[in-house]
Amino acid sequence: MRIAVLADTHVNALEHLPKKIIDALATVDLIIHAGDFTDIQVLKELKQLREVKAVKGNMDSTELKTVLPVKEIIEIENKRIGITHGSGSPWGIGERVRKMFESDRIDIIVYGHSHRSQNKVSDDILFFNPGKATDSFGILTIDGEAKGEIISSR
Repeated sequence: MRIAVLADTHVNALEHLPKKIIDALATVDLIIHAGDFTDIQVLKELKQLREVKAVKGNMDSTELKTVLPVKEIIEIENKRIGITHGSGSPWGIGERVRKMFESDRIDIIVYGHSHRSQNKVSDDILFFNPGKATDSFGILTIDGEAKGEIISSR
């Protein structure tokens, strides 16, 4: 399965995202958004393209904050993916998002908030942050194993 991973889009319509992201969305099976859409229109437009799993971010509208959870766990091909936005300073964000899932068996943690991409395995968990959408996005490939790739959106 091929999954597009977005976070921190900070736009009010899909057309304001880089073309490289829009093109990539046509090649995936699922879209994960780790919060900070800012406007519900982006979520609606993404859902017209593919199935979307999403969480709310700190900059999201009240409308988004009422319909999206703080965290979500999905399972794909026996890989459990924890999704959250994150909070606070970029320093130590990995530990904070890990704590959100400490009572859950998780193979991958997808998060955003820091605007800094990350694709790193620590303690057998893949920590995956696609970065700010105007700079980068991610592709997760799950085919027995899970592999992440950060792609420049410029």
